[in-house]
Amino acid sequence: MFSVNRRRSTLMIASAILLVAGTLGACHSNSSVTSIPDDPSIVFGPAPAVFEPGAQMAVVQGDPSVAGAPFTIRLRMPDGYKIAPHTHPTDENVTVIDGTFKVGMGNTFDETAMVAVQRSGFVSAPALHAHYAKTVGATTVQVTAIGPFAITYINPNDIPKAITK
Repeated sequence: MFSVNRRRSTLMIASAILLVAGTLGACHSNSSVTSIPDDPSIVFGPAPAVFEPGAQMAVVQGDPSVAGAPFTIRLRMPDGYKIAPHTHPTDENVTVIDGTFKVGMGNTFDETAMVAVQRSGFVSAPALHAHYAKTVGATTVQVTAIGPFAITYINPNDIPKAITK
């Protein structure tokens, strides 16, 4: 009787290992890895008109205009660049690649309430939650979200002039 129970336990363990190994193998064979090139190889261009002039943007992955689809962009900004209080329709996840990205939460730009996020730091803003930013030194951030990418400025006077023309 002991040997039968032991044999069943061994078979159950072996079956579990094969099941897990098969699942991992299936995941590995059906998955793909996206390589993110080093910063110098990413092609930046002028940021869309929803940003004040001076920022540059590069799409790293996906298409920011597609609803429901994940995307990753990089935004490069000069020293002292400000992004006025705004919201997004989806959660926004930001990783600082280089420089210092000061972030504040709320409807009013208050530099005393901002938190400095430095290289390799991370900040997340929930959908429809007002936030704002300012750079210290030349700064590059990587933004990951679900499309479509859109910015709604809290104060209509903060909408970049290129959009209001």
